[in-house]
Amino acid sequence: MSDAVSALGGIEYDGVVSVSESPLQGMITLRCDLAAPILKETLQTTLGLGVPGMRAVLTKDAYAVAWMSPDEVLVLVPYESAGALAAALTAGLGEMHSLVVNVSDARALFALKGDGVRDVLAKIAPVDLRPEVLSDAVMCRTRLGQVAGAFWLVDDTTLQVICFRSVAAYVYGVLTDAADKTAQIRYF
Repeated sequence: MSDAVSALGGIEYDGVVSVSESPLQGMITLRCDLAAPILKETLQTTLGLGVPGMRAVLTKDAYAVAWMSPDEVLVLVPYESAGALAAALTAGLGEMHSLVVNVSDARALFALKGDGVRDVLAKIAPVDLRPEVLSDAVMCRTRLGQVAGAFWLVDDTTLQVICFRSVAAYVYGVLTDAADKTAQIRYF
C-alpha cells in the first residue's frame, strides 16, 4: 500500500500573497434533504456542527461543513478520519435517501494568505469579492480560470480554494500568475 500524498507535494509560492497547497484534507460529500431533522442530528452528534444555511461555512475545531448546493454539503475533517467519519455519517442518516462519499483524494486544497487575497482571486474568478458583497465563511462555487472550483474566506487575509485534484497544477498556476509580485492589486 502506498502513502497518501497531496496533488502537488505541498508546493508554495510567495507573491503579493502567499499561495500554498494545504496538507492532506479529509473531504466528504454528503447529498440529501438538507432540511431533514435527521441530518441536523447526525451532524451535531458526529461533528458538533449544524447544517449550514445557503452558501455558509460552519467551523468548529478541525471540522467544517460547507453548503455546496440545495441538497449538498461538503464536510471537511482531518484526513486520517475521513473514512470513519463518512461511515458514521452514513450510519447516522440510517434509511434516509442520501449519498455520503469520501472525496478526500479527489480534491486539492490551497491556502492564500495576505492583504490582497480578494484582488488576486478576482483576477481569475467571475465573482464580486468586495467585502460588502462577500463576507467571511461564505462558500462560493465558481470557475477558477477555465475550471470548476470553490472557495471561502476564513478572514480578511486568508482564503481557502478547493478544486479537483486533476486540475490542481492548472489552478496553482493561475493563482500564482495572479499573485505574481509584479501583478497589480488594490482595485477594491
